[in-house]
Amino acid sequence: MAAARVIVTRPAREAARWVDDLRAAGLDAVALPLIAIEPLEDPKALHAAWQCLSDYDALMFVSAAAVEHFFRGIDASAAARARFWGTGPGTTRGLQEAGVPVSSIDAPPADAAQFDSEALWALVRPQVRPGTRVLIVRGGDAAGRISGRDWLAREIAAAGGAFDEVTAYRRLAPTFGEAEHLLAAEAASGRAVWLFSSSEAIANLCRCMPDTRWNAARAIATHDRIADAARAAGFGSVRVSSPSPLALVASIESLA
Repeated sequence: MAAARVIVTRPAREAARWVDDLRAAGLDAVALPLIAIEPLEDPKALHAAWQCLSDYDALMFVSAAAVEHFFRGIDASAAARARFWGTGPGTTRGLQEAGVPVSSIDAPPADAAQFDSEALWALVRPQVRPGTRVLIVRGGDAAGRISGRDWLAREIAAAGGAFDEVTAYRRLAPTFGEAEHLLAAEAASGRAVWLFSSSEAIANLCRCMPDTRWNAARAIATHDRIADAARAAGFGSVRVSSPSPLALVASIESLA
């Protein structure tokens, strides 16, 4: 069977790693990042959070990008007494690269069925009790305002804990040139398989290609919520896969 072309839509740095993994498995993977990661224009709130790290029992990072941008200006030892929470292997790898000991990290294992807040909460719920303080480090919108799911924050509060949130970077829609438009149009025709790990990426794709019909397009989504977003956008064939590399490869090959 010919190798299936796979369009990896994660932000550029993470997409490069996924492309390498998929190519090593024999797939024709190419990157088309659908979320651009940029530094904050006004980092005052981030700098203020750095001064208070000793106040927190845990620091939760929503992504590898959150880790990267948070630790650009501070050493991980500044929060030595805290637990470090992550949602998956990419975040765990970023924490280790930032100097956080493996013994201080809580995250779903690499073979987990899902890498999300729900999977993380199942691990860290026993750590949260009245008086526990958690800092949630996340991305913001183009203006740097906090955005994204607040499910974990609500669970922390319901368990009696307290949380603060801070943005470490901005998420922007990508800019498509001719090459990006051609690649997206090819994949829209069904000649490639889209790989989505974010509903926001799907929304950005639709904004970049507003006149495109997606009924012939095929997609693999790493979560039910993301699959629902792809179907709502009009994708004709959508499957859900565990985000583990082996599961993704099997799902892509079955759809190709």
